[in-house]
Amino acid sequence: MTAAAFRKLLLVALVLALVAAYFGFGLDRFLTLAFLKQSQDALAGLHAAAPGRFLAGYFVLYVLVAGLSLPGATVLTLAGGAILGFWTTLVLVSFASTIGATAACALSRTLFREAVARRMGPRLAAIDAGVRREGAFYLFTLRLIPLFPFFVVNAAMGLTALPLRTYYAVSQIGMLPGTAVYVNAGAQLGRIDSLSGIISPALLGSFALLGLFPLAARKAVALYRSRRGATRPQGPNR
Repeated sequence: MTAAAFRKLLLVALVLALVAAYFGFGLDRFLTLAFLKQSQDALAGLHAAAPGRFLAGYFVLYVLVAGLSLPGATVLTLAGGAILGFWTTLVLVSFASTIGATAACALSRTLFREAVARRMGPRLAAIDAGVRREGAFYLFTLRLIPLFPFFVVNAAMGLTALPLRTYYAVSQIGMLPGTAVYVNAGAQLGRIDSLSGIISPALLGSFALLGLFPLAARKAVALYRSRRGATRPQGPNR
């Protein structure tokens, strides 16, 4: 066994161990809306007692959840908005989610790209050429319009030759509007004291944004594509 193959095997073992521990110890039950509502005051108390450690733990946990493509990132975002407030959570989640997504992309590339390249050959080379031309904009579109789960985007883009620094930069920008919407929803959830708070205008507005954001983003991207096509110089007929 070569050194590269041994390192890849160790990486696979580490990932499987972390995922098994997450589900084996039932940690997934803590990343639910029900647990968030039940434990909101206790979590706020932990933050008040040791804010630095709480923020660091929150950041590391978010990176791990995003990097290993585990369920719970949405609940973590809402929890941050509810406990930490809008701006603090927006900064933390923006960087943590992007670092985790880039790590997931790199993991997919390390484990699977070589095998895919052997099977696809020239076809993957053609895809890589297209990614070099339009990859950044295509990734930005996927980030802005969440039609596909982010873990699918991370895994699929890891099979291409898109540079990781480009992947990080585009993801940081493209995920920011959606992150802001979810953090804002979490901030409104944190202000609910009774059932009557569910119908508050601020909360209804937050969830309206959650529903309208993908549609608005799709329209904006379509408009940009049409304008870019209209301004592109036309070649001669012959």
